[in-house]
Amino acid sequence: MTQVILKRGSLLIGIGLLFCFSARAEVKLPGIFSDHMVLQRNIATPVWGWADPGETVTVSIADQTRTATADASGNWKLQLGKLAADIPLTMTVAGRNTIIIQDVLVGEVWLASGQSNMQLSVNDVTEAWKEKASATFPQIRMFTVGRRPATTPQTNCDGHWVVCAPATVGNFSAAAYFFGRELHQRLGLPVGIVHASWGGTPIETWTSMPAMQKRPELAPVLKNWEATLHPYDAAKAQAEYLSALETWTNNSEELKAQGKAVPPMPQKHADPRMDKNYPANLFNGMIAPIIPYAIHGAIWYQGENNTANELAKLYSVQLPVMIQDWRQRWNEGDFPFAWVQLPNFMKRATNAAEFSRWSVVREGMLKSLLVTNTGMAVTIDVGEPGNIHPKNKQAVGHRLALWALAKVYDLDIPYSGPLPAGQKINADEITLAFIHTDGGLVAKGGELKGFAVAGEDHHWVWANARIEGNQVIVSSPEVSSPKAVRYAWAANPDCTLFNGAGLPASPFRTDDWQ
Repeated sequence: MTQVILKRGSLLIGIGLLFCFSARAEVKLPGIFSDHMVLQRNIATPVWGWADPGETVTVSIADQTRTATADASGNWKLQLGKLAADIPLTMTVAGRNTIIIQDVLVGEVWLASGQSNMQLSVNDVTEAWKEKASATFPQIRMFTVGRRPATTPQTNCDGHWVVCAPATVGNFSAAAYFFGRELHQRLGLPVGIVHASWGGTPIETWTSMPAMQKRPELAPVLKNWEATLHPYDAAKAQAEYLSALETWTNNSEELKAQGKAVPPMPQKHADPRMDKNYPANLFNGMIAPIIPYAIHGAIWYQGENNTANELAKLYSVQLPVMIQDWRQRWNEGDFPFAWVQLPNFMKRATNAAEFSRWSVVREGMLKSLLVTNTGMAVTIDVGEPGNIHPKNKQAVGHRLALWALAKVYDLDIPYSGPLPAGQKINADEITLAFIHTDGGLVAKGGELKGFAVAGEDHHWVWANARIEGNQVIVSSPEVSSPKAVRYAWAANPDCTLFNGAGLPASPFRTDDWQ
């Protein structure tokens, strides 16, 4: 009898100890801190995570050791000093438990975000087989953030760092990979890409709610989405779902007994507030969890979803708001930010007065160049009329990389196609000035096309255009007193104006007519 009591006592003590140890939280790190990661060189590097309140956490890497104490909520954060590009390192994070992160590189880290054209993988590009076969670049790594919408900012995300190799690169974001590959080859440095994209999403889902609410101009965007909430009744949706499920279950049994096919199970109507496209939901679920991981800059490929309605005109506000929002939250000053201007798409333009919201969003992107330390890759010549996901992502990555190499890394190379710099009206002609005419303006294909001109009546006609030095002279016998010019102002325009470096001019207009 005594033996039994002692055994029970020992068991109770063991259970108590087990409960005690399980109640003490292990030191944990966000998913982005994992094997094969790339840390940004030459800047202070934040490291953060969770532990028991009051627990001391020590982080060691290279010749540095830093400590932090978890606050009352169990959060801790510290900063490593500047790290230089070096051989693979090991990071050790120790508290009551120890985490060892292996094969850590120090180099250049960029965030790549947007919708489906940033999401499109190397598997789907032109000559994908060739690109994959030559992709032995162990110093290029990519962390792809798990797709997750959220109604409040999250602190962690799914994902892991993947080393670039022929067997792995197929799943990399193609635009981001070709951008990173060129940086790696030109700079001779490790490159890490943090990739956060989701197809079919608007810019407002990637921007925090407070940032948008501060701008009265964006009230129509938020109001548009708020309207989707009113028809939704959670209790009613649940009741309808349960009723449909019961009917489906009963019918399924009968159909099975008769040897007939069973229809798909009914689905409950989704709460629009949880939709991936709802404002701020992807900022909360996919951007917030990686802040403040040290990055050098960001590249952005998005805009297609914002051509859907008349609110396309607000893109010139939305893009600067998002850039500023991200910069403030990273607290890294005006870090470099570049985007891809929407490529040509749909039928070739035949009417000089053609209107397209693709043109409006492209114009919003062009205007956003007024934001400090930003750049734009013009891709009006590398799209596909029948494919919203053009396969030539090599050109996209190359043009983004040209801007970064020139403006961020100070290489003396052309990095932009011609951009408009004003007009001068001379009787029956308009003279257009340009910047970024490296090597001189060129009419690709021999004939300068894609220009339209209009007078006070706002009636647009195709124009004759000729190059004189770094200017373009535009006129039409149908317009005796021209007032404004448009170039490549259509979803899929003629685009023949390039510079001597082979880079295309951005679409533009000199009017502000509605």
